[in-house]
Amino acid sequence: MSIDIRIADYHNPEHQVIIGELMNHYASDPMGGGEALSTEVINNLGAALGQVPNAFTVLAFYQGRPVGLINCMQGFSTFKCMPLINIHDVIVDRDCRGQGVCQKMLQQVEDIARQRGCCKITLEVLQGNQAARQAYANFGFGNYELDPAMGIAEFWQKAL
Repeated sequence: MSIDIRIADYHNPEHQVIIGELMNHYASDPMGGGEALSTEVINNLGAALGQVPNAFTVLAFYQGRPVGLINCMQGFSTFKCMPLINIHDVIVDRDCRGQGVCQKMLQQVEDIARQRGCCKITLEVLQGNQAARQAYANFGFGNYELDPAMGIAEFWQKAL
């Protein structure tokens, strides 16, 4: 499977549509919450990401068809006093899973992180998403902990 990896141009209307459609594909999947995004989000997400400083999106295409996406936000590690990349969304079309699409997109993210002088790449994953957990582990990701006696870090949220 020959996969073409590109960095999205948030000002390109075609890329804006692709981002919205792939995010809706993800949100509609049980691993993304199982609910479609609103039309407003689908139509505006690509352009809105363009307003986020240091954000970038990796797109994957197979035979010209968009089949994958990773949205990233640059953050900062206070412990290392260096930038980091947080992977916020990872999407691979159902028909293309298990074909190496995720690994190729992750490699592009790592390349960008290294170019930006980042100390690490972070992401979150659902405990029940075994396929994603395995893909991330295969790429070198693991649980975050400072002291094994204190356990692994958990990702919490408070909706506003």
